[in-house]
Amino acid sequence: MPDSLQRHFGLLHATALNVTMIVGAGVFITIPLMLKELPGPYSLLGWLGAGALILVDGMIWSELGATLPGSGGSYRYLLECFGRGTWGRPMAFLFIWQFLLSGPLEIASGLIAIDLYSNALSPQFAQFNEAHTWKWTLEKIFAESDVSVAFGPSKILGLIIGVVILLLLYRRITALGRLTVTFWLGVLAVIAWILVEGWTRFDPAVAWDFSGRAAVVPEPAKGLGKAMILAMYSYLGYYNICYIGDEVRDPGRTIPRAILLSALTVCILFVGLHLAMLGTVSWTEVPTENPAAYILPAEFMRKIHGDGAASLTSLLLIWSCIGSAFAGLLGYSRIPYGAARYGHFFAPFARIHPIYQIPHVSLLLVGGLTLFWSFSDLEKVIQALITTRILEQFIAQIIGAMLLRRREPDRPRPYRIWLYPLPCGVALAGWFYLYFSADLPFIQLGLATLVTGVLIYLVWSRTAKSFPFRKIIGNNQENP
Repeated sequence: MPDSLQRHFGLLHATALNVTMIVGAGVFITIPLMLKELPGPYSLLGWLGAGALILVDGMIWSELGATLPGSGGSYRYLLECFGRGTWGRPMAFLFIWQFLLSGPLEIASGLIAIDLYSNALSPQFAQFNEAHTWKWTLEKIFAESDVSVAFGPSKILGLIIGVVILLLLYRRITALGRLTVTFWLGVLAVIAWILVEGWTRFDPAVAWDFSGRAAVVPEPAKGLGKAMILAMYSYLGYYNICYIGDEVRDPGRTIPRAILLSALTVCILFVGLHLAMLGTVSWTEVPTENPAAYILPAEFMRKIHGDGAASLTSLLLIWSCIGSAFAGLLGYSRIPYGAARYGHFFAPFARIHPIYQIPHVSLLLVGGLTLFWSFSDLEKVIQALITTRILEQFIAQIIGAMLLRRREPDRPRPYRIWLYPLPCGVALAGWFYLYFSADLPFIQLGLATLVTGVLIYLVWSRTAKSFPFRKIIGNNQENP
């Protein structure tokens, strides 16, 4: 039977897709947060450490993408590696289950960034917003890491934009897809502008300033892990080509090359942006209290060209955040739908709107959760979304790749992990390091998500009479 999808993604297109999905406003919002964890030039270690992790983890994605060159990404890999009719079913379910938390958190981070960037549009709005913002901290519940929610004018702006995006997507999306390109042009303009301005004015004495807090070498156990979590948030997406493997030409060669090229490209790009800005604006100007409120690219442009350039930069960043949230909600709302369609998640998520022909149940749930999380603190949202993904996606996938090697050693593998199994061990160590570097409440959140997912799967599978409550015939208990 011929493929229903055209294989039109070559190496250039696949690499561009990955880089497009990675590069957004996240790199700008995380740098001040990283400076809080690792002062001065030491903050670069966050980008380098996370960059090393995505390069070795990219090898696992590359082998899986080349060996199982279909669409679906982690959902498909976990299903196949652990056994389609056996343990692959609960593993695929758990991936979708954690995604219902981490996916909306990731999209919500874009709406939270809109809230922060809007304060840099004008000092008057920033003052008005601060005077009318109400904040509630759950410090008595989370003793080791305060978790807070806020409500104010800029939060309302982010909420309204989120509702508008949801309404735009709640219709046929044929024409709306073109908007993503327009949105992305905003962040490309900011990146190009900052790189040119920064590197033509680069001051090594400012960039490599080891005074103040940087005069003492920080302890890696205290700051490196959290800085890497923040960097990893900005790097997410180096594997996106795996989700559309059915549309890639020569996937056995194209997917591995695209993953490794895009990972290397964004590592260099983000380090370049970091140095371009902090080679002009001293890192000592970034406050340690509430660093997320310090909009580094706006302050960078203000120092060079004045308030007008700062406001324009903030406006372009807001525009790119809207595009990120739009594209994220469009794509992520299809993941629960796809799993439910093949019987690996709850059936209501497979419903299609009779008029608009969209997965409206999945869209409304992911969109509603996104709006809910948009009132949270950015740094905590980043920790929560990374830690909930580590166990059920990244670590599970590494184990799955090793199981598939052992169970099917003769299976054709156009790409094989270099120096196997060393990169698998390094990647596992790296992901566990990030997981246990998070604040205790988020480590507990990751475990709670896993445990509740297991319990809900057992109830659901017993009701549906599927694995492990159904007699297994071979390895094809159900067809996907």
